[in-house]
Amino acid sequence: MKLTVVGCSGSFPSAESACSSYLVEADGFRLLLDMGNGALGELQRHCGLYDLDAIFLSHLHADHCIDMCAYFVARYYRHDGGRCDPIPVYGPEGTEQRLTTAYADTPSASSMSEVFDFHTVKPSTFEIGPFTVHTERVAHPVEAYGIRIEHGGRVLTYSGDTGVTSTLDELARDADLFLCEAAFTHGKENIPDLHLNGREAGETAARAGARRLVLTHVPPWTDPQVNLVDARAVYDGPVELAVPRVSYEI
Repeated sequence: MKLTVVGCSGSFPSAESACSSYLVEADGFRLLLDMGNGALGELQRHCGLYDLDAIFLSHLHADHCIDMCAYFVARYYRHDGGRCDPIPVYGPEGTEQRLTTAYADTPSASSMSEVFDFHTVKPSTFEIGPFTVHTERVAHPVEAYGIRIEHGGRVLTYSGDTGVTSTLDELARDADLFLCEAAFTHGKENIPDLHLNGREAGETAARAGARRLVLTHVPPWTDPQVNLVDARAVYDGPVELAVPRVSYEI
């Protein structure tokens, strides 16, 4: 598998990065995890507009899904080559309605489903292209999912947005790469079931036995270097910060 960071800023785009979006590739198949603010423009650095094969939305906060509205325009109103066939979109219950409401002026109530083939995510194991994926509900104020992706004996886990939860420990069990949010700062914010800080991300990786930790979803007002130091204090494996346009072979 190849993982490319399209965007990794939390809450809103920073001067350096779009919001959460990650491209996973294997066997010529392209799966996008989330499409937050600014992600669609950045995505075009890595693949064509119409080269994605499937999209997974961890939850329906704008910094993880709002550029799907722009992507709707690109797919619905394409003239050269005709309208795109529907692309599978996996998201929480109500994803179609959320995107239709956010766009606010679709030609009809069903226009989104003419270019997006919506699948409702629940805790389950299923196939997306060549990937075996396992999804579980994580700890966030809205319905949100972490995802474990397996291919060729390798494992990638993406936390989505979450507070501390044993569910995430299991999703990341023995993962080759654990892409984990670290939005909060240890000793500063302490809001249960919302986000992790760097220390909590490191502790989760340690409990799970993950082989590599990449911290992501750090908002512009948080010092990422503090979170990096905090994660390294409790996790002995390699730790780094997600950086846009960086790719990992898994």
